[in-house]
Amino acid sequence: MHDDPQHKSLADIHESVDVTKGKTKWKRVLSFFGPAYLISVGYMDPGNWATDLAGGSQFGYALIWVLLMSNIMALLLQSLCARLGIVRGKDLAQCNRETYPKRMNFALYVLAEIAIAACDLAEVLGMAIGLNLLFGIDLLWGVLISFADTFLLLYLQKLGMRKMELFIIGLISMIGMCFMVEMFFAKPDFTEVAKGFIPSIPNSAALYISIGIIGATVMPHNLYLHSALVQTRKIPRDSLSIKKALKYNFFDSAIALNLAFFVNAAILILAAAVFHKNGMHQVADLEDAYHLLGTTLGTEWASKLFAVALILAGQSSTVTGTLAGQIVMEGYLRLRISPVLRRIITRLLAIVPAVLVILIAGEGQVGSLLIFSQVLLSMQLAFAVVPLIHFVSDRKKMGEFVIKPYVRIMAWTIAIIIAVLNFQLVYEEVKGWIEELDNIWWTIALISGSIGLALLLLMTFFYPIWHKRRPTTVEVHPPFEELVFSEVNPFHHIVVALDFSFSDTKVVEYALQLSDKNTRFVLVHIVESASVKYTGGESGDYESRKDLERLMKYVGFFKEKGYAVEYELGYNNRVKAIADICLAHDSDLLIVGSHGHTGVKDFVFGETVNKLRHAVKIPVFIAQ
Repeated sequence: MHDDPQHKSLADIHESVDVTKGKTKWKRVLSFFGPAYLISVGYMDPGNWATDLAGGSQFGYALIWVLLMSNIMALLLQSLCARLGIVRGKDLAQCNRETYPKRMNFALYVLAEIAIAACDLAEVLGMAIGLNLLFGIDLLWGVLISFADTFLLLYLQKLGMRKMELFIIGLISMIGMCFMVEMFFAKPDFTEVAKGFIPSIPNSAALYISIGIIGATVMPHNLYLHSALVQTRKIPRDSLSIKKALKYNFFDSAIALNLAFFVNAAILILAAAVFHKNGMHQVADLEDAYHLLGTTLGTEWASKLFAVALILAGQSSTVTGTLAGQIVMEGYLRLRISPVLRRIITRLLAIVPAVLVILIAGEGQVGSLLIFSQVLLSMQLAFAVVPLIHFVSDRKKMGEFVIKPYVRIMAWTIAIIIAVLNFQLVYEEVKGWIEELDNIWWTIALISGSIGLALLLLMTFFYPIWHKRRPTTVEVHPPFEELVFSEVNPFHHIVVALDFSFSDTKVVEYALQLSDKNTRFVLVHIVESASVKYTGGESGDYESRKDLERLMKYVGFFKEKGYAVEYELGYNNRVKAIADICLAHDSDLLIVGSHGHTGVKDFVFGETVNKLRHAVKIPVFIAQ
């Protein structure tokens, strides 16, 4: 069942947490807990806050049941994602790649990337609004400041999966504490809160808000993310261990999503207790909520805690959005790029639209941009849910862990509800855009795009059914070819880079092992004296003369051994000088020593080996 192990989801942290190593049973159980907390932040990101505020201010506590229902839907879908990742050892994007044809996969990939960019956009705007409210920083600067957290994820990943999870849990805890204090200030009527769990839809406006709440709650990128994060746990592949993993991950999801439900419910209850109760029925903007909280409750702490929670929600969500982007790109395209580049691309896709809107339309349109991001998310959700249910319903791939018929019925019911409600939300928004723009070409483009999405969704549903009996295998690597070698010949022209350190002994030792009596050596040392750095080239300074004297001792050693040997001093730029010498001497091997330093020391002393590997077109042997 754990198929295609060669291509791992989030390879750098795959199976990095061994759940069998805990000294006690509780420690082993707790080692399963964590992935769902990274998922839960997506259910309380700034994009959800507007719908919660609107629901509470307009209808009081009446729509709390909608939050609960959407939370139950999310719990089922996230548990299916965990099941897919644990049993098959693949994430949702990888399963899509092996099931659907190339063009469909590319369309699904583009939609997933749009959803991730939209989610990141909501987080950027939420954080910028929070900074503006708390410190008075202009929204434009707030958006640009949000770029600074680009490298936070890289640092967290370097610390390890468990520390990243603890960081996110810490942020969630602080958000929860902010709203607990808010509840203390607001003093909601808990009898009315309890009545809010009884399903009711006061009017058509409440239906529209309900659609928005459900659409904003279940995030498409979370489905990709959860199916990959559960694979960070290293579990035995026997049936009993997989059953335990499924059970503990369900508990993990239930606890984490209930915390997210608490935050969303707290926002709605806060809006009901403060705004609806005082006749303010049209509060949906985050800025309005911030200002009105302070004046209505009579304490500035209410406003400040709201802004702090908003910043924390944006910051925590941005970490998971980047991970989801990495999963989607690797899964659909088999493309693994630098995490730094991936983070920069994801953040730029969010920042550029935000900056353009603020510069062109002004800060007043930021709220509309936040709503637009939620519409984009709603459009993509069904395209993640439908394949997910197909995959976990496949008995051939899931074996004994295929979902039960009643779970399948529940899942498809939720998928239909989500698809209908989200398409209803998209329809209303597109209709409004058409009326506002009043342009025939925009109308044609919007209608064509909507029809295209509907057709793609139908294909997403029917394709796995049509092709169920046809075996599908996706090669992770190109087809295997028989290994045929010509006669092995030793290297004829070897460049040996010497830095006059302890590593030179190893460099020379390996150079002799990889040669024969016909090999010609070129011994190289790069002079980096202050004089050389000033002149930019050859210099007759004291250090250069001493370096040449020492290099000649190495030349003498090789000549005594009977080898043909030349020598060259390079100047200033280590990488360029060595690469130029390799090219000039038509060398077929470069041997260099490694100092073994990394991180800050690389920054201080320079990093030659890695850069050399890309600068030369011949093999590089690193002596350590």
